[in-house]
Amino acid sequence: MKTMSRAVAFAAAFGCANLACGISTQAQDYPSRPITMIVPFPAGGPTDTLGRILGEGMRASLGQPIVVENVTGAGSTIGVTRAAQAAPDGYTLALGNWTSFVGSGALYRTSYDLLRDFEPISLLTFAPMLIVGKNALPVKDARELIAWLKANPDKASVASVGAGSAAHVCGLYFQDKTDTRVQFVPYRGGAPAMQDLVGGQIDLMCAEASQTLTYVRGGKMKAFAVMSQTRWPALPDVPTTDEIGAPGMHISFWHGLWVQKGTSKEIIIKLNGAVQDTLADPIVRQRLTDLGQVIATREQQTPAALAAYHKAEIEKWWPIIRAANIKVEAN
Repeated sequence: MKTMSRAVAFAAAFGCANLACGISTQAQDYPSRPITMIVPFPAGGPTDTLGRILGEGMRASLGQPIVVENVTGAGSTIGVTRAAQAAPDGYTLALGNWTSFVGSGALYRTSYDLLRDFEPISLLTFAPMLIVGKNALPVKDARELIAWLKANPDKASVASVGAGSAAHVCGLYFQDKTDTRVQFVPYRGGAPAMQDLVGGQIDLMCAEASQTLTYVRGGKMKAFAVMSQTRWPALPDVPTTDEIGAPGMHISFWHGLWVQKGTSKEIIIKLNGAVQDTLADPIVRQRLTDLGQVIATREQQTPAALAAYHKAEIEKWWPIIRAANIKVEAN
């Protein structure tokens, strides 16, 4: 009996050792094939652009290509669901932002838990929200815009990138604080909304500031206010919402990178190192700065920092979004 017990114990220990060895070897060999980065928004938008720049840089560190896959719809939840259901092997990354990893989670019934079903890799960038409008609007600044909206209730069309998106929440708050009424028009992503705004088919939008920079500087749209406590260095002449009489609404449109819960710590460390190397590269930093992005500090580029920041954003914004009684739209 003793002999049998020892044999069983030896076999179990041998099996566990082999399993541990297998996991270690898998992490050591990672990555051995291309990696997919899921972007839950259309191609051409700010998150997609960031993903492609980040993927190029991480390829140099990891030695494998990172393929961006745009999976859109349902306020970004289709793409996040796809990422959550992938194998926890480090070969499917989730690139998220305020909309997909904060706003949408307050409104949609999902099969995933944003805080429990993902492992954080790193905070990436920050950008404020900017209130912009088409050039044909008969106003020259924010105060004239507010007066015009009050004189024309329910006539102005405002782009919304899905219910509960930063663009939607920003627009709702602006409408409430200025005592105006507008019509929200849902879009699948920022890129098609920008196209319609430049083309004059939509009147206004609360957009990620970096997404609008080229258009505002090129005279293709008007910038009325930035949703932050201080003016944005890239467009220093644009006043803050506090300055135009709509105080307190400061949304930082941030981006982060995640993998699935259960991904090994060794793989997470490798991915985090690749992100940090990429964001330290002078060429990458210049490209992101030119787009109006503020790069997370080295201290913010850790899994723990993203976990803490993400949790704090959800605790801050979910009560506000739910109290606003926002209805989920088809988009």
